[in-house]
Amino acid sequence: MNTATAAAMRSPRSAGMRVIGFAILWLMLAGDSPADLGAGAVAAVAATWVSLHLLPPSRSRMRPVAFARFAVRFLQQSVIAGVDVARRAFDPRLPLSPGFAVYPVGLPPGSGRNMFTALMSLSPGTVPTGPDPRDRLLVHCLDVEQPITAQLAAEEAAFAQAIGRRPEDG
Repeated sequence: MNTATAAAMRSPRSAGMRVIGFAILWLMLAGDSPADLGAGAVAAVAATWVSLHLLPPSRSRMRPVAFARFAVRFLQQSVIAGVDVARRAFDPRLPLSPGFAVYPVGLPPGSGRNMFTALMSLSPGTVPTGPDPRDRLLVHCLDVEQPITAQLAAEEAAFAQAIGRRPEDG
């Protein structure tokens, strides 16, 4: 039994949700022509098999309300950070103190941490550059005088809650 088949057998709900998601994607892209539905079904099953093989189901569970709160918070913080970056770019009197902050990520290595890191890269003024030798995250910042680690900890806690995990989960 291969990895994808084993993952599907351990989590039929995850496999079912993925098939439905890929089928909806097919319908959005190709339409609902009866001639294409057979190919769409085959494509949805094949995409599900590949996705289960490449990204096996995890114990995380998306929490819609917490995710909505996280999305609103993320958008607000992005706008605030974007305005701050723009002000610093257009007003040379505002201080810049570029450098690196070291952030001890609480999410374990894997898809949750990768998603959190990708979201961090979307925030103006900060760019995660990778782990340091002690598996903490190096984050390039426009101003290291700002409370970067406290802001990242708050974002990580909100994100972890949205995906049904705690940052300290191992």
